[in-house]
Amino acid sequence: MNTKDVLKNIRIKNNLTQDELAEKLSVTRQAVSRWENGESTPNIETLKQISIVFDISINTLLGSPRRLFCQCCGMPLDDDSVISREKDHSFHEDYCKWCYTDGQFVYKNMDELLNFLVNQASDNHASPEQTRAYFKEQLSTLKHWK
Repeated sequence: MNTKDVLKNIRIKNNLTQDELAEKLSVTRQAVSRWENGESTPNIETLKQISIVFDISINTLLGSPRRLFCQCCGMPLDDDSVISREKDHSFHEDYCKWCYTDGQFVYKNMDELLNFLVNQASDNHASPEQTRAYFKEQLSTLKHWK
């Protein structure tokens, strides 16, 4: 979905006219019209404002151009509901809500996360040691653990 479609859907979902959305964002109705027609895109400050007001990530606003993964555990961030939040409730698109909550990391070190993952993922196909080695290799490629 393109940014223009995302913005129009947000407006319609919230039962707002272009004038009402413009007023809410302190822009002109013409600016909203240009966004919805694909003639322009909101600037980064306006995207941040839309993100906060309508509780939607900037990545989603931009039509999800990047495939997001938690940079702590590697989980896909395919839905805004799993993306972490800062204390001010703004999105932190680098982490899932289970690894980073209210401005703090849940796991103090990689061993804590590995212990959790091994307990959750152990099965009859791999030993706990093999599972731990696999996850350790995968995690070491993520930004948080580099």
